[in-house]
Amino acid sequence: MVLATNLGFPRIGVQRELKKALESCWKGETTQQDLIQTGQTLRARHWLLQKNAGIAHIPCNDFSFYDQMLDMTATLGAIPSRYGWDGGNVDLDLYFAMARGGSYQGRAVTAMEMTKWFDTNYHYIVPEFEKGMSFKLSSTKIFDEFAEAQAQGIAARPVLIGPITYMVLGKRKDEGLSWGDLVAGIMPVYVQILQKLHQMGAAWVQMDEPCLSTDLWPEADEPYQQVYTQLAQAMPGLKIMLATYFDSLREHNAWVLSLPVAGVHLDLCRITGRANSVVNDPQQMLDAALAMARDKVLSLGVVDGRNIWKNDLSVSLNLIDHAVQKLGSDRVFVAPSCSLLHTPVDLAQETKLDAELKNWMAFATQKLQEITTLAKGATQGRKAIEVQLQAANAAQQSRNQSTRIHDPAVSARQNAITLDMRNRQSPFAIRQTLQHSALNLPLFPTTTIGSFPQTAAIRKLRADYKAGTINAMVYEDGIKKEIKAVVDFQHSIEIDVLVHGEPERNDMVEYFGEQLKGFAFTQNGWVQSYGSRCVKPPVIFGDVSRPAPMTVKWAQYAQSLTQRVMKGMLTGPITILQWSFVRDDQPRSTTAMQIALAIRDEVQDLEKAGIRMIQIDEAAIREGLPLRRADWVDYLDWAVDAFRISASGVADKTQIHTHMCYSEFNDIIRAIARMDADVISIETSRSQMELLDAFVAYKYPNEIGPGVYDIHSPRVPDTTEMVTLLEKAVKVIPARQLWVNPDCGLKTRGWKEVEPALKNMVAAAKQMRAKLAGSAAA
Repeated sequence: MVLATNLGFPRIGVQRELKKALESCWKGETTQQDLIQTGQTLRARHWLLQKNAGIAHIPCNDFSFYDQMLDMTATLGAIPSRYGWDGGNVDLDLYFAMARGGSYQGRAVTAMEMTKWFDTNYHYIVPEFEKGMSFKLSSTKIFDEFAEAQAQGIAARPVLIGPITYMVLGKRKDEGLSWGDLVAGIMPVYVQILQKLHQMGAAWVQMDEPCLSTDLWPEADEPYQQVYTQLAQAMPGLKIMLATYFDSLREHNAWVLSLPVAGVHLDLCRITGRANSVVNDPQQMLDAALAMARDKVLSLGVVDGRNIWKNDLSVSLNLIDHAVQKLGSDRVFVAPSCSLLHTPVDLAQETKLDAELKNWMAFATQKLQEITTLAKGATQGRKAIEVQLQAANAAQQSRNQSTRIHDPAVSARQNAITLDMRNRQSPFAIRQTLQHSALNLPLFPTTTIGSFPQTAAIRKLRADYKAGTINAMVYEDGIKKEIKAVVDFQHSIEIDVLVHGEPERNDMVEYFGEQLKGFAFTQNGWVQSYGSRCVKPPVIFGDVSRPAPMTVKWAQYAQSLTQRVMKGMLTGPITILQWSFVRDDQPRSTTAMQIALAIRDEVQDLEKAGIRMIQIDEAAIREGLPLRRADWVDYLDWAVDAFRISASGVADKTQIHTHMCYSEFNDIIRAIARMDADVISIETSRSQMELLDAFVAYKYPNEIGPGVYDIHSPRVPDTTEMVTLLEKAVKVIPARQLWVNPDCGLKTRGWKEVEPALKNMVAAAKQMRAKLAGSAAA
């Protein structure tokens, strides 16, 4: 029979129980034992949910207190030397020190670097490899959780990050480290893990190797063949499901399907060119795999693990039936395209969502039902799932025919986009001179990325207004008080360019989506971004336009409180696109251009209102880059165009900023330069300014603000530390081009961290000005 299987389930809990437990533990309000108990409760609930849904292969070890890559680092004992690890089992104190920095064993330590997980908005902790590092089994987490599942009658399938993906995503911190030696070093630990799991009764193990969906180096098949041959020989009785996802195998298809594993998982939802097309040809990809499958099980990822639209069961069943005809039912599994980590937990929690829209959607819990329905239909025939097929077909028809989706005015405006709308009036060199004269800022101008701490009082104010317990006047007075307090604080520490702190905003994407046509919102559609950080992506279901100004009122009020420059703060079109659940009935590029036109209107209105500096955050532009280089040019063309359309409707003396989150910039630096933002701020502190190298090598001409402190950690860096980072920067970037700012927005931090950190940052900038003045005088 065709089996219903799953690759992973959201770990945060339907009411974000994990987030709340983590933050309570970190604040010292609860104990680590309380946190551990919350984890056990969530795992038990999620396993039972999957069992009751009819999932045959239920994943375990997909749960994490922070990140699955960090879990693998702890399991392998790949602990950087700065933590002074004693070689014992990695406990939660060390685990969270690596994730967040802070204090460990009485000394201050920095966090490990964090970056995006392929082309998602999930972040992982980057492994660090040093000379002299040895590997050993240093965590029992995977065994403990497998035993937990067994005790509850769950025949679980343990999940591990595959050894090649783990190594490829890590960083070699010292020269002379051999990649091959590192792989050889971790393999005995992997063998030990599999041996113990087999002894405990595991029948299958899932090895996640998403790197197989990317461009690999020549002869990449050799290390994969060596690694999986070693694992197969060490544990011949244990079946390995090699999980690939986020794109198709393409040229890797033949050799991947020749690896000595029992099964291969294929993502049939996100395949070649998906970045800019609604559909491609999963049939073609499946046929290529079927031709090479030999005696393997094929796991078909036909239910989208990264979006919230209801599955077209008839289309998916056609693919499954085709595979069954070729392989037989015992060699076909039905699965989500990837872990369901990237989708919200349960649509049933959405009691206020528009009924028509809700009927078009499926969250993780509903996707389990889709998987089991498809497996049942493939095994017992379509008659056995006739009711479900009729309901799915009706939902597809309703969505296709809805008049809410298409707006002729939006299409007409998009068709009228001209080349001039993509370009500023003058080249950067001219704009820079005009801006320096108009803004009159010192060298090393200081600013922040936008948001300030979102206190409990701010959240309550917004919640009360939304619930109708306070009126608009009370709400607006409260927001004005918060803005004034933030402006006064910035005055007191002498920050050069101010922000209003964004107290009115719940989220940098949701806030804008709530004011744009074509968007819908959920109550509990949370997904994990990193650690305890959860986001609630908007749903783009139709054509996008801006009915009215979104930020002008608050920006004007903030500017009225100061003679200094006040930045207007917007989220860019690609970030809004990437951090939303996007309609899949038209190219993503079309939706991006619609958003770009809406943001362009807002930029122009801010300028008319007297705002001389406007930041358009594109935190996710690198994240949206397709996994294969062959697809990059197309994506970067329309992504850069979207930004330029949003930013180019202003005068030369209006300064346009952008901000980008943790990313490797080397491979897209030309595209970043083509965006032609006057100033770009980037996250560089965790990498000790390494990420600045791309801008140096390219001779990036515009201005740049390399982040000087890590806002994702509670640790407060001192002035000396920030000066050291700025000294590194000024060696490679002219001082005239440098800005001084944190890595990212301050929304998730507390005032007790933000106040001293920003004071130290301003002091660091002043020291740099004094040093430069002293050097000039000398």
